[in-house]
Amino acid sequence: MKPIKTFRDLLAFLTIIPLGKTDDFVVTSAEALFLFPVIGGFIGLLGAGYFLGCSFLMSHILTFVDSFIQIPFDFLLRFLPAVMTLAFLLVLTGLQHFDGLVDLGNAIGLGNLKERREAAHAWTVSHKGAFLAIFVEFLAVAGLFFADADFAVGAIIAAEVAAKLGMVTIVWLGKPTHTGLGSIFLGMAKRNRNIVAYFLAVLIVYPLLGLTGVWVVLLSVLVGAVMERVAQSVFGGVSGDAIGAANETARAVTLVVLAGVLML
Repeated sequence: MKPIKTFRDLLAFLTIIPLGKTDDFVVTSAEALFLFPVIGGFIGLLGAGYFLGCSFLMSHILTFVDSFIQIPFDFLLRFLPAVMTLAFLLVLTGLQHFDGLVDLGNAIGLGNLKERREAAHAWTVSHKGAFLAIFVEFLAVAGLFFADADFAVGAIIAAEVAAKLGMVTIVWLGKPTHTGLGSIFLGMAKRNRNIVAYFLAVLIVYPLLGLTGVWVVLLSVLVGAVMERVAQSVFGGVSGDAIGAANETARAVTLVVLAGVLML
């Protein structure tokens, strides 16, 4: 029964799927950090299915509308499923990672460490926070826009695996910003078996993308490492906001790179 509980706790930690949170689901998630790419693959599978459903539905709706008035059919058939799928993924994760991206943007450029941490916890959104979040998610939409339907399925799954691997990397490398729940999570998550996450990621994405999938894994590790450096510079360590920002950034970068590979 423990594998079932672990899978349920990880889903409860990373998504809004109502599975019933146990008292120790945060502890379980920290201890099972190496399984994050598996959850990413599951989330990506849901996202890919949603994308295909949106593409099918939009093709019929747009065909009907186009029979009455002329519309940019090809553009909308690519754009609408891309936007709807990204929205689905953001909602599925409860917007918690998106919120981390906004908070990181709010804090960037402020004078001292105290001000940056206060800005990250404020209930307001600055123009910097809004710009960073919109820019990163725009990249994700652009990546989906330029991927055809068949390639997009593998790209979405791979991007979610990469996003979770980015989280594994920043958590494994970083130190907590302060003592609290975050520091407990980071402390318990720093286990040597986290190396398994990288092998699991390859096992998931290689059948989908071949050798390109291996490059996706390496890219997500690089993004996670860069985000750890950014978090250290902005917050003085890794916080929940930084982990969430790493998730969103790794997804967007992966989708853009995969779209570029397809175009080439």
